[in-house]
Parts: sequence; structure tokens; C-alpha cells
Amino acid sequence: MKVLVLNCGSSSIKYQLINMAENNDVLAKGLLERVGNDNSELTHQPKGKEKVKTVQPVKDHTVGINLILDALMHPEHGVLKDKYEIDVVGHRVVHGGEKFSGSVLITQEVIDNMEACSDLAPLHNPANLKGIYAIQNLLPDLKQCGVFDTAFHQTMPEHVYLYGLPYSMYEKHKIRRYGFHGTSHGFVAQKACNILDVDMEKMKIITCHLGNGASIAAIKNGKSYDTSMGLTPVEGLIMGTRCGDLDNGALLFLMQKENLSLPKANDLINKQSGMVGLSEVSSDMRDIMQAADNGNKRARLALDMYNYRVKKYIGSYAAAMGGVDLIIFTGGIGENGVQTRQGVMEGLEFLGIDFDTEVNQTTCGVDMLLTRENSKVKVMAITTNEELVIAIESIKVINKA
Repeated sequence: MKVLVLNCGSSSIKYQLINMAENNDVLAKGLLERVGNDNSELTHQPKGKEKVKTVQPVKDHTVGINLILDALMHPEHGVLKDKYEIDVVGHRVVHGGEKFSGSVLITQEVIDNMEACSDLAPLHNPANLKGIYAIQNLLPDLKQCGVFDTAFHQTMPEHVYLYGLPYSMYEKHKIRRYGFHGTSHGFVAQKACNILDVDMEKMKIITCHLGNGASIAAIKNGKSYDTSMGLTPVEGLIMGTRCGDLDNGALLFLMQKENLSLPKANDLINKQSGMVGLSEVSSDMRDIMQAADNGNKRARLALDMYNYRVKKYIGSYAAAMGGVDLIIFTGGIGENGVQTRQGVMEGLEFLGIDFDTEVNQTTCGVDMLLTRENSKVKVMAITTNEELVIAIESIKVINKA
């Protein structure tokens, strides 16, 4: 079966076409950027061939997805003879609220519930829905599946996911911790346990998904117990452009002193803060590390703050679960950030971690054990594959339908 996986942003569409019948073979992948502009750019890469780039006007997501379908069927760099070879479309959906604790077949009722969740993720859910509507227009008979970032974390207990606000605010507005990156956290935890040949349901695991967006999850006995992102993806770790944990009073103070409207305050904590705001260099960790190596004190401070925040969450989650057996680094920074992993691990020896710095130095983009044989707590770098998880979930859903 062939699954088209779509991850639609407000002005971008990331995609993969995966043949699940042939060992989960990625037939093609790509990215369409600047949707809504006259100079939208599609980067399309068929399996075993060079990337192909095209620039043209793309007014909306329907036009964009149609362009992607044309690329998939192109006589020279296509991988399909007909668009009806696609068996199902799997969509990454950021926020499922309390409505969705697992992946679902897209129906009108599901769409209505997704619309209702848009207030909780105004930057993400409307964009995700655009992809669903586009497929409905282009391939109305094709089955679609929604895979939610929040679903994995629906196992968190009430005393963990509630905030210290009046309970009526939860009842009225569903203000609570939801968490994100759930497909990645669950996938790498199971993958690591398979590599170690251990039962995930008997393990206490901390997964660190570190990328431009970043979150940490505590996974106890196979289920999400706690996670760093909250009602929205802005809470928790310091990220590329997001501030992470912040005193609510500080934000109110700034809004008053700087005369910030709600949209400007939202822009401040989501797009102007984090590593780019602290370093004033970039939101890209590679640029910040280079600047720090060249003596930029602000860049060094940003890196120290980043590592400290990850370390603090690891310690708190170890306490929350009554110990930890396995710590996993994943995501672009987690899989490739040699300095970040070492910086986070320094000082955590008291947990029973015997970190192998030499192995760490040579580990980038591969699955690898990063601790020595006698280490009580294992630390691993594990490559994530959210697109594959979405494809697997999509197949499961349509097989049940």
C-alpha cells in the first residue's frame, strides 16, 4: 500500500510517499515553501535521483498539493503512473485536544472536532486542515487519516496535566497540558527498547526531542506520564524562536511596559525569543555553536541556558517517575548535536550514568548507545521518523475501517 504523508504548515507542505508493501520504502519526498506567493518553491526528490526544484506561483494549498501530485507523476522524476495508486493520505495534525487519543479516519465529524481545537493551536491546526480540504477537492474518494501530535500524551494523569488555575477554567476552556511531538516520543522509545531487547512496558524512559521546536517526555511503563510542552508548544524547553518556560507575570509586565498587544506578545514569545533572541545570532544551533567557538559570549550563554534547561527537565522527570532506566536524544539537534548531548549529560553522573564521550563524538544521525557497559542508566541517540509513524498509523486506521 502507498501512503502519501502530508505535514501542512501555514505556508509550506512537507510530504513523503511511502510504499508500505515494500519494506516501508520512501519513493519520493519533498517540500513546498512559500505557499500563497508568486515565487513558491517545490523541492522534490525521487528515490535514487537528484533533487528537482521548481519555482512558480502557488496561491493556496489545493494548488500546492496538485503541484506535488504532478511531481509524483512526472514522466522524468515521478514515481507514480496515476494518482489513484495512492491508497491513503496521512496527515500530521498538531492539536487533537481531549477529543482524540489515537489516530482516526477523517470524517466530517472529525473535521468539526479539529476545527473546534483550532483555538488551542491557531498557528497549526488551520494549516493542517487546509491539507485535508485540498485532498477532498482533488481526490474526494481517497481515504484520509489524522495522526495527532497530542494523542500519545493523553495517558497523562490528571494531577500532571492540570495547571494551578481555577478548575472552572479547565471545565470551561479545557486549559491543561496537552504536549506535542507525541509521534516522535512514542516511536523512539519503542525503537530504543527494540534495539536493547527490553520490554518498554517495564521501563522508565525520558525522551528528548531536540530540534528547532523541542520537548521532553517522561514515559513510564510504556505510557506518557509527563511532557514539557503544555497547552501550546511554547512551554518547556528553550527552543529556536520560542522562549519556553516563563514567569506569567513577566509577560504581563512586558505587555504593560512595551505596550504590547496580544498578537505582538504572541509574536514575542513564539518568534523572537529562544535561541535567536538570546544569542542575537540565529535560531540554528549550528550557527550559534560556531559563534560561541569564535568567542561570542552571548552565543555561549544561550548554549549554556539551553543545556541547563534540558538537564533540569531530565532530573525532574527522573524524580517524578521514581527513577530512570533510559534517556534518549532525538530530533535534528538530539541526533546530531554532539556538544549538546555532552553538555546536557555533564553533572548527571549521580543518576548512574557512565557517559562515553568518545562514542558520543563520533555519533551523528545514527542509532547508538552512548553509555559504557557498566552504566546503570542507558543513554542513546535514536533517529526519529515521524512520517513513517504517520504512514503506519494510517494503514492501521483504514484496515480497521
